[in-house]
Amino acid sequence: MTAETVQNLEALASQAQTMMSVFIKAGYDAVAPPIIQPADVFLDVIGESLRARTYVFTDQDGAELCLRPDITVPTCRLHLERHADPMTPARYCYNGPAFRFQPQGATAAHPREFRQAGIERFGDKSREVAEAETVAIIIKAIEKTGFKDWTMRLGDLGLFSSVLDAAGLSPNWKKRLDDAFLRPLSFREALKGYAASVRPASSSIPEEVLSSLRRDDMEASEAAVAVYLEEEAIELIGTRSLTDITTHLIDIAEDRQEKPLDTQTIELIERYINVSGPAITAGEKISALIKEAPNGSGYALETYDRRLALLANAGIDLDRVTFSAEFGRTLAYYTGLVFEVNAAELGAKSPIAGGGRYDGLMRAAGSNEDIPAVGAAVHSERLLAVRGGKA
Repeated sequence: MTAETVQNLEALASQAQTMMSVFIKAGYDAVAPPIIQPADVFLDVIGESLRARTYVFTDQDGAELCLRPDITVPTCRLHLERHADPMTPARYCYNGPAFRFQPQGATAAHPREFRQAGIERFGDKSREVAEAETVAIIIKAIEKTGFKDWTMRLGDLGLFSSVLDAAGLSPNWKKRLDDAFLRPLSFREALKGYAASVRPASSSIPEEVLSSLRRDDMEASEAAVAVYLEEEAIELIGTRSLTDITTHLIDIAEDRQEKPLDTQTIELIERYINVSGPAITAGEKISALIKEAPNGSGYALETYDRRLALLANAGIDLDRVTFSAEFGRTLAYYTGLVFEVNAAELGAKSPIAGGGRYDGLMRAAGSNEDIPAVGAAVHSERLLAVRGGKA
């Protein structure tokens, strides 16, 4: 904790109390998940960028643990501990520290230890309603502290997936592009490469092993991989299981059978990721693109329009909201709506709040199925900074 943060301790506590009162009044149960968490849950779901910035250590019993880089995953684990049926509707709010390594060094806007005040809600079947309410409550909490000069940026990972469906891509190509989209800095470059060739097969894996693997016969495929690992004296070390390794090799084998993306598909994707501007007009641009695609459908746009209408009904000024098709957040567990709240003083690289939908995360935390889930968190130090450090 920096000296400046110590000086602002009372102001941060007062600010947190104000936001938590908004969350609790809205029906959220205040919780305090443990700071120390199992590392494997985080490292599997948070994405490459944040994985490298997570503080990981091993305790004296040999367990691999981490300092939580966010509080969403710990809240998912807490929900599973409380409810035998993870589909049980529940709402939680929290305020506490999280920890991330900062490659360029810690600054006031990007400290290694920072506070998050946030909300998570599980089991809501009315997806767009839950999303709009989540955004509205976060804005209400921010404004309750006295800061009202915010702007918002929306993205939608589910909408990108719908564009890929409209392009008529194979499941293998769709998964690869969905995964690549979570790396915005390298996605455009990867797209160019996909137009020229597919990802090459690993030269270290014999052809006869790769050609024998089948996704529809995992038992036989795992047996073949186990034999290969034993023959090569390769031990299963770390968190990767035999199933994980086999699935990865099947991905490689299937990649070798794919043709490069055609020009029409590349153009559709590039035109989509270039969509950016006022949220109230972005839907028309995307609709025009999807209608031109081989398998175009209006369902995704209906969802987009319904969400905007719900945001407006919840009191969100849509004139302050923009949409960026390329915006996908840095956390790999998001699956649908993503949003961030910005302040002009800090710029787009230091949002004061953000969140979105993450239906698949509960499975990674231990559930046997995906659970409807949406949440958001405020970066407390940044909010305090744009408020002038006032209590």
